[in-house]
Amino acid sequence: MFGKIKSLFYFVFIYPYHKMIFKTFGSRSKVIAPLKIYGAKNISIGNKVIVEYNTWLAAYPHTGEENCSLIIGDGTHIGHFNHIYATGKIHIGKKVLTADKVYISDNLHSYSNIDLPVIDQQIKQLSEITIGDGAWLGENVCVIGASVGKGSVVGANAVVIKNIPDYCVAVGNPAKIIKRYDRTSGEWLRTTPDGGFLKT
Repeated sequence: MFGKIKSLFYFVFIYPYHKMIFKTFGSRSKVIAPLKIYGAKNISIGNKVIVEYNTWLAAYPHTGEENCSLIIGDGTHIGHFNHIYATGKIHIGKKVLTADKVYISDNLHSYSNIDLPVIDQQIKQLSEITIGDGAWLGENVCVIGASVGKGSVVGANAVVIKNIPDYCVAVGNPAKIIKRYDRTSGEWLRTTPDGGFLKT
């Protein structure tokens, strides 16, 4: 009973507010008790998206990029305590699943000047990020200035700093590909770290 009342409260009071503050906010989507929302007018959320408790969503052009945007596609489920920060462009596809404590950023703090604290140095713009449709990012994954392909899986605690192609499994710090789907055999096969199939 309490769950139904809570859901009704959300859709009567919170949902209209989210429709108003975000650039777009799709049907039956929920952002549950966010930690922070920054640059909401640059954030587009599709239909049936769930953003779990205490996640930080941000899209703000600190680096001067035009058309700064964070896009979250239909049916995507963002876990608890995620931190997703775009200063250029981050596009999360449809039906993406992220576990808890996932970090996705297309920027980082410069540290080139040793005479200045890092906090006082400029933010450096990295490549735009795409998380492909149907991808899965495990617990504590960091994606920094790189993309993850359609249907790919990134194992827990991995740090992605290079692009991962479609239908791969990647693990480690830095993340390396260990499996890739082979359409010829219809199986997930072991690979070299660059995604080439191992000879059997």
